[in-house]
Amino acid sequence: MSKIVVITGSPRINGNTNKMAGAFIKAAEAKGHTVDRFDAPFLHLDGCHACETCFSKGRPCTFDDDFNRIAPFIMNSDGIVYAFPVYWYAVPAQIKAFMDKFFSFYITGRDLKGKKCALISACEEDTMETFDGVKFMYERSASTLKLTNVGEVLIPGVYEAGAVEKTDGLLRAAALADLF
Repeated sequence: MSKIVVITGSPRINGNTNKMAGAFIKAAEAKGHTVDRFDAPFLHLDGCHACETCFSKGRPCTFDDDFNRIAPFIMNSDGIVYAFPVYWYAVPAQIKAFMDKFFSFYITGRDLKGKKCALISACEEDTMETFDGVKFMYERSASTLKLTNVGEVLIPGVYEAGAVEKTDGLLRAAALADLF
């Protein structure tokens, strides 16, 4: 069975992407996968300082924050699932700081080749184009780190907490577990 890291980026505990992340986790654990969840909005995460001294002090980031605690889970995982809403046509700041720290893997030649990744996201607007910025960052990051993108669940038109329950978002998020 797989070891999967789920990284969420919504500060709304009962928000739509967190509900989809929960549906994925429940399905993955039912299949026997091990899941470690990290909620970026509730962690101490500094942005990347671009110092290029990654791993020089025996940890991914020279500056000590929660990324250094989580990085071993990522390196020892078989896959990563990102779950976050669209904020102003991009990723929320809470997860952007986390994702910027992936530079430490890249700059030191620690690509994540062989690991799978998936994206779960929701947005208020009814148009799929609202996801363009999120998708670009996710897909380019996955490619750069040599991750294999196994799926994207993008649910437009949901803002109020729980609105995703009136869509197929929970079912589609749970179905991602079959791909790990």
